[in-house]
Amino acid sequence: MSYVSKEQIEQAKQLDLLTYLQVYEPYELVRCSRNVYCTRTHDSLKISNGKWFWWSRGIGGRSALDYLIKVKGLTFLEAVLELTGQASIERPHRDVQHDILTSSSKEFKLPERSGSNQRVITYLKKRGIEQSIIEFCIVSGRLYESHPYHNAVFVGFDLQDVPRYAAIRGTSKTKYMGEVGGSDKRYSFSIAAKDDGENLHLFESAIDLLSYCTLAKLKGSDWRQMHLLSLGGIYKPSVGKEQVDAPAALTQYLNARPEIRRLVLHLDNDEAGRMATATIQVLLSSQLIVMDESPTTGKDVNEELLCFRSQQLRKVHNQR
Repeated sequence: MSYVSKEQIEQAKQLDLLTYLQVYEPYELVRCSRNVYCTRTHDSLKISNGKWFWWSRGIGGRSALDYLIKVKGLTFLEAVLELTGQASIERPHRDVQHDILTSSSKEFKLPERSGSNQRVITYLKKRGIEQSIIEFCIVSGRLYESHPYHNAVFVGFDLQDVPRYAAIRGTSKTKYMGEVGGSDKRYSFSIAAKDDGENLHLFESAIDLLSYCTLAKLKGSDWRQMHLLSLGGIYKPSVGKEQVDAPAALTQYLNARPEIRRLVLHLDNDEAGRMATATIQVLLSSQLIVMDESPTTGKDVNEELLCFRSQQLRKVHNQR
């Protein structure tokens, strides 16, 4: 049984949430104003003046310890061990954690590969994604399992098929999300249409993209006949700028494939996702047919997939 000392507890209590997110989960941190931040997962969780409050749930606290217990659902013991660096749960290596706003200034190097992809395959299948789609990504070099942390690595390539980007997704209960240092967001995770399709489908994450492929396959459509692009996180237009630009990955993809005529948006059903959808529609409607096909159920495409699979299982059960 794990044990923590009074010194470890005091050490854990000293770390504020803003510092914790900056160091360990930079992908989660979103600046709302000069002195206020929120998280990507919970946009109503605000961090300011050394405190945080989750407005949609009516709970708050001061420390990262409070956050791990009240928001992440860790036990007190797990949270203390996590913050003092002695957790038995897997943590991503610090070398691959970074702030996405400054990632382009660092040298890009893919994480070491594990000898097996089984942890990643099991994780993605639990998320409802078809094994044949997972295997396609592995064989094509777009997906692999890292060593020694067993994270899922989603790789993006430039036009010469050179890896230039990688998103990291933890397969353990820490739910880590981030990017490899030096990633070029212009070349985020994507799957090009097999036969120069005219439709481009846009997603926030690689898992949402693969979830849509699975939905298409389950409904009888050929997912290889469409272009699929992930933004590697939510696109958040800069407030106060005279000129707002489309996401770098989207701009790069459209410039490289002039045959695309129709853009289909599958961004999240939250405030940030709706704002991003509206902004992209305004920016590109004069050049393309832009369609909003946000998830009909759940917050994102993966939740929509899991809901669809659940409905299919109920139908099969009722027919017996």
